[in-house]
Amino acid sequence: MTLKATLLDADAVSRALRRISFEIIERNHGTTDVCLVGIKRRGVCVAKELQKNIAATENVTLPVGVLDITLYRDDLQKQNDFPTLNDTDIPFDINEKTVILCDDVIYTGRTVRAAIDALFSLGRPHAIQFAALVDRGHRELPIKADFVGKNIPTSQNEIIRVTFPEYDDCGVSVQLFAK
Repeated sequence: MTLKATLLDADAVSRALRRISFEIIERNHGTTDVCLVGIKRRGVCVAKELQKNIAATENVTLPVGVLDITLYRDDLQKQNDFPTLNDTDIPFDINEKTVILCDDVIYTGRTVRAAIDALFSLGRPHAIQFAALVDRGHRELPIKADFVGKNIPTSQNEIIRVTFPEYDDCGVSVQLFAK
């Protein structure tokens, strides 16, 4: 892979996530019965940043859960005969709650579909809304993010890479690579 550009630096990512936080509060008329669920791995970082931003604004700490979608993927057979499970950890009841599902990038929509299936295996939310730091287009399923930090149109020969210190040996950024 060849780096083409850094599209968002740490400050730009922070601004995008703050804006999403305000949009979540506005759309839901506050934070009552709202919870955040991050899709493993970098969606968890997005959810935790949204939690921090909302707490600073509303003085309420929303619960954050971690969702592993491995067994719900439609390409499971193609990936590996023995999938690795990364624990789902949602230590709160999602029934009748508005669940804000969080991820770093939305691309084909298949990850979001798998996440929705996984959530319904855990309960019956009142509503599911989806927040993505980056929307790069190329949907294969009729799924749209409710909250987007940045729309970045890409070609099929490009890759968007989001970095967070929790998982990467560098700071927060969004980079564009050529395959």
